[in-house]
Amino acid sequence: MTKGQKIGVIVPIFNEEDNLPELKRRLSSVLDSTGLDYEVILVDDGSKDGSLALMREFNKKDPRWKALSLSRNFGHGAACTSGLDHIDADAVIFVDADLQDPPELILEFLKKWREGHAVVFGARTGRSEGWLRRAVTRVFYRILSGVSATPLPLDAGIFSLLDRTAADSLRKLPERHRYLTGLRAWLGYPQVSVPYERQSRHASSPKQSLAKLVSLAFDAIFGFSSAPLRLATLVGLVMAAGAFLFSLNVFYDKFFTDKPIIGWSSTMVLISWTGGMILFTVGIIGEYVGRIYDEIKQRPIYLVKEKVGL
Repeated sequence: MTKGQKIGVIVPIFNEEDNLPELKRRLSSVLDSTGLDYEVILVDDGSKDGSLALMREFNKKDPRWKALSLSRNFGHGAACTSGLDHIDADAVIFVDADLQDPPELILEFLKKWREGHAVVFGARTGRSEGWLRRAVTRVFYRILSGVSATPLPLDAGIFSLLDRTAADSLRKLPERHRYLTGLRAWLGYPQVSVPYERQSRHASSPKQSLAKLVSLAFDAIFGFSSAPLRLATLVGLVMAAGAFLFSLNVFYDKFFTDKPIIGWSSTMVLISWTGGMILFTVGIIGEYVGRIYDEIKQRPIYLVKEKVGL
């Protein structure tokens, strides 16, 4: 890392009006202390509060703080991608606006980058959220790591640094369902983690609903593993084997014993269970088909409504 190099920071924003002033104070302090040239791109992902107005004010006071306003809410991955497409820097840093990921850790990221690592990411050693959310998140990361064809880091989110080569490579990936943590791992290159304790939100409530978290989990699992398809095949094989054995039992009772064939209840249970498993496996296949459909439509990942300082 030399004096003439430039840092770029991308911050996706969705209704973060209460957090933006403190984010600017802390992030500016960190970036100014590096002595390097930098720019910050705040990406307004369809906010309904005063976030965009604050971004315009930031740019008037400091031209290094710039903004993109998307035409609607496209999602976290799309917002990060739009920032990546509009930034030109030797090192690109992704950080969320809620201050759960401390901006001060960027100095450690830069140190690791200076040591030769193309990708530096934060690894959460603890979280300040409720026990249920912590437990579900912990289990999810371990399931994903177990089924993924690409080795994925545990407890790692978007908070990371990519050098120019890695950032340029990430731009080339055209997926519409963008689980950026997985895409970042897929790139390869020398990667290193920096452990940290994830803090509570500075202000307001979490912006990611349960539905959005489930959608993100689906993007991660179906985007980086074919294990669900193998599970569907296995379920089908087990169901077929069970049906075959049941048929042999009925055939034997019918022709080789005097036992009456009684079992309306068990038959209906078997039919219901079989139907449920069929729908389950069709649903898994449907998730993959739906993602194929989204890809072949070739719609833009995002649309920009307004540029501030860019």
